[in-house]
Amino acid sequence: MLIRNAEVGAQFESAGRPERAEQPLVDVRCAGGRIAEIGRGLSPISGEAEIDAAGGALIPGLHDHHIHLTALAAARSSIACGPPQVSDRSQLRDSLRAAGRASDSEGWLRGVGYHESVAGPLDRDVLDALLPDQPLRIQHATGAAWFLNSAACRKLGLDGPAASSGDLPEGAERDADGRVTGRLFRLDDWLSERTRGSEPPSLGSVSAELASTGVTGVTDATCTNDAADVLRMVDAVEAGDLVQRLVLMGTAGLPDPGHERVRRAAVKIMVDERDPPSPDALSDAIDEAHAGGRDVALHCVTRVEMVLACAALKQAGALPRDRIEHASVATDEMIANLSALGVTVVTQPGLVHDRGDRYLRDVDERDRPWLYRLRAFDEAGVAIGGSTDAPYGSADPWRAMRAAVDRRTAAGQVLSAGEGVTPERALRLFTTDPSAPGGPAREVVVGGDADLVLLHAPWAAAREHLDAVLVRAVLGAGRLLAGG
Repeated sequence: MLIRNAEVGAQFESAGRPERAEQPLVDVRCAGGRIAEIGRGLSPISGEAEIDAAGGALIPGLHDHHIHLTALAAARSSIACGPPQVSDRSQLRDSLRAAGRASDSEGWLRGVGYHESVAGPLDRDVLDALLPDQPLRIQHATGAAWFLNSAACRKLGLDGPAASSGDLPEGAERDADGRVTGRLFRLDDWLSERTRGSEPPSLGSVSAELASTGVTGVTDATCTNDAADVLRMVDAVEAGDLVQRLVLMGTAGLPDPGHERVRRAAVKIMVDERDPPSPDALSDAIDEAHAGGRDVALHCVTRVEMVLACAALKQAGALPRDRIEHASVATDEMIANLSALGVTVVTQPGLVHDRGDRYLRDVDERDRPWLYRLRAFDEAGVAIGGSTDAPYGSADPWRAMRAAVDRRTAAGQVLSAGEGVTPERALRLFTTDPSAPGGPAREVVVGGDADLVLLHAPWAAAREHLDAVLVRAVLGAGRLLAGG
C-alpha cells in the first residue's frame, strides 16, 4: 500500500513538539506489515495499491485499552433496557413484550444496559409484572449484576432443591425468607454456562464496527478469560473474524497464546466493594501474579475499592506496568498514592458523556469533582491510558476523546471542566503502545507497525471535531481493514 500526500505528525504540534509544526505532505509506503518508507514523490511499485490522502492526517491506529469483546458481541443482539433507548417503565415493558412476541416462547430473552432511572430497582417480582411467562435476564449498565424474572429462576433451578438446601451460587441474593430475589451479583460465567447456546457470539460484526472507527487493537479486560477463551480468540483472529491486534487479560492461569497478533497481559483482579477482599488476601493475589511473571489490573470504581487497591499494591510492591482499571472516583489523596506507587490508570472518559447526566443527578455532590479525572492524573505524573469499557460504555473512541476534551454529558452539561485535556492529549490516550497504556504515543515512522488511520481532514481541522466520521481508511499491518 502506498499512501500519497498525507500529513504526518501534525498531532504533536500542541504537545511540546514545536519542531513538527511545519509538516510537508509526504508519501508513506507499507510493506510486510510495517512502514517501509516515508518520503516525497515515492515511485510506485508494480501491483501496489495507492490512496491519495489529499492532505488528510495519517495517525497511528487507535488502541482501546479496556473492552469486553464477547459481551459487546452479545449486547449487539440483546434488548436495550436503559437510556437513551429506554427511559421509563412503559417503554421497558413494551420493548420486552415486543421481543418476546418475536422470539421462541420457550427461549431466553436477554436485556442489557438497565439503570434504576428507568423503573427503579429490579427483582423477580418487578420483572414478572413486565414479562411473566418467558425466561428473562437483564444486565445492569455497570455489568455488575443480572436480574431474573420468576420464569428464569425456575429454568435455572433457583427455586428447586438447590434453593431449599441452600446450595446456591455465591452472589445469588435471597430475601429474609430464603427466597431467591432474582438478583445475581458477579455471576456472569455461572449464568452464561446455563443460558447460552453451544457457541459464543461471533466477533466479526463488532470487529468490523471497531475497525470503522479506526480501532486497530484492543485489550480484552474480562476477568474470567481462561485457556478456552484464548483458543477461541486465536481462532477468531486466524479466521479473519477479529482483525484487531489483541491483548488478553484474564485469570492467573491464562496461558500464553503464542500468536503474533494475540498477546497475554495482566491478571485481572476484581476489587468489589459489595464483597471486599481483605488487604492481605488482595496483596497475596498480587504477589501470586507477580511471581508468575504477570502484571495485575485492579478493577476500582468506588472510593473503598481504590483505598483497598492502593493498600494492597503498597503491601505487595507495585510493578511499573500494574494497572488500576477505571479509577472512577479518585480524590487528590488517592492520586498522590497512585503517583507514589508508579502504576498506570486506564480510564473511560466517554462515560462522562454516556452517564454524566446520571452522575450529576445521583452521585453525592462531594464526590462529583473526583469522577473520571484526567488532568489531575497528568499533573501528578500518573500514567493514563484511554478505553471505552464497551459494552458498558459506547464503543466509539472518538466520543471518548471528545468527552475528554469538553467534559460534556449527553444533555450538554459540563462535569468537572478543569479535568479537560487538549485534543492532542485525548488522542494520545488511544495511541500508546498496547503494553504500555500510559507511555509515549506511537508515531508514523519507518519501521513502525503499519496500523494506521487516514482522516478525511488535516489535524488542524480534525482536532476541532474529534468524530468517527473523520475516519477515511484504516490499515492493520498494512492491510485495508475499513474504508478506502
